[in-house]
Amino acid sequence: MVERRGRVEGRVAIVTGAGSTPGPGIGTGKASAAVLAREGASVLCVDLFPERAEETKQLIESEGGTAEVFAADCTKAADCEAMVQAALDRFGTVDILVNNIGRAAVGTVVDTTEEEWDQAFDINLRTAFLASKHAVPVMAAKGAGAIVNTCSISAVRGDGTLAYSAAKGGMLAMTVDMAYSHGRQGIRVNAVAPGHITTPMVNSVQQLGPRTEFNARMRCEAGLLGTPGDGWDVGYAVGFLASDEARWITGVLLPVESGVLAVTPLMMASYLRAVPEPEG
Repeated sequence: MVERRGRVEGRVAIVTGAGSTPGPGIGTGKASAAVLAREGASVLCVDLFPERAEETKQLIESEGGTAEVFAADCTKAADCEAMVQAALDRFGTVDILVNNIGRAAVGTVVDTTEEEWDQAFDINLRTAFLASKHAVPVMAAKGAGAIVNTCSISAVRGDGTLAYSAAKGGMLAMTVDMAYSHGRQGIRVNAVAPGHITTPMVNSVQQLGPRTEFNARMRCEAGLLGTPGDGWDVGYAVGFLASDEARWITGVLLPVESGVLAVTPLMMASYLRAVPEPEG
């Protein structure tokens, strides 16, 4: 059992991408769902892979929280509509939506294929659009709601993931426009921008093996704090933005990135010189 501080007590949250990619650590969706449950929300854990969402549900229930699993392909409108209906049927309403589905891939404008471009927008942006499309009317009908989009520092700072960066840039624009369009309906819309955190998804994308420790050290040294970040750091930010403590905050991008956006290329080069390349 964990301490339940009740910042979102009695509310209902939908978290998409609520399961972690297999591997060590915790993903941002799983952490966000767990934090919201610890703060008192009932959570619908949505994932394309229900067995992953089931692990999140088990974590929440082991801590005394309430959660249900819903399997959905959120690139499909019908699945997103059914997802919102499932929350209504099980919990009676929707107060919080966390759009957390995402996948990154390395590629420049030259070597990114059309298929990779389309897939990046489907996974990272279309899912958030469709989930919001069906959740917002429920929130608007009662005059209250909070949406948190899991964006990325890639939306505002290049890192060689062209399609992912463009899709996350679109998510940032969508966040601001939704905040503009639905603020007078009592709906706040914000985004978090994870930096060089370590999650199972990140490890699945990056080269591991001999470079595992090197990559982890590089992620630490890229920020001003020089310390590692993980999915929990993002989950805590999501919990804050979903709560009444952020009642006067909307349309913002909250960086969770150890000050990376304040680092100049010259500063970063000086930090990273201290990280030796692995052999082999």
